[in-house]
Amino acid sequence: MTSSPDPLLPAPPVAGRVLDAQLHLLDRQVLDHDGVPVTTVDDLELSGPAVDVEIEPGTAAPVVTALLTGPVLGTRIFGGRPPSSRLIRIPWKDVAEVGVVLRLGISGESLDAGWVERWVRDKIIARIPGGRHDPR
Repeated sequence: MTSSPDPLLPAPPVAGRVLDAQLHLLDRQVLDHDGVPVTTVDDLELSGPAVDVEIEPGTAAPVVTALLTGPVLGTRIFGGRPPSSRLIRIPWKDVAEVGVVLRLGISGESLDAGWVERWVRDKIIARIPGGRHDPR
């Protein structure tokens, strides 16, 4: 008869909402406080243990510190990672709501992350007949 492995201890209680990063955050569209599209979430910046360091029991869980976005299309197609210097950070404190989309509590015009959305809106969509008309 084999002995069963030690049972897992229950997860400690946490303050706030628990999010599954892949399910609730990654690849989600980010809207500013006016509902204007800013970008999509490509990666996350986490606080916590350093890479390649053994995690001691009782160490606090990592916390999301920023949303990262940037030029990742090529790396998704061909593999690899873009240099961290090319990624744009949106501090987690600016996120007001997590739902089907992520809503920011600030204007997207002040963020560097929204330049692609603004460029597509101004250079492509605006040239389509009726493209300057707000559908609301």
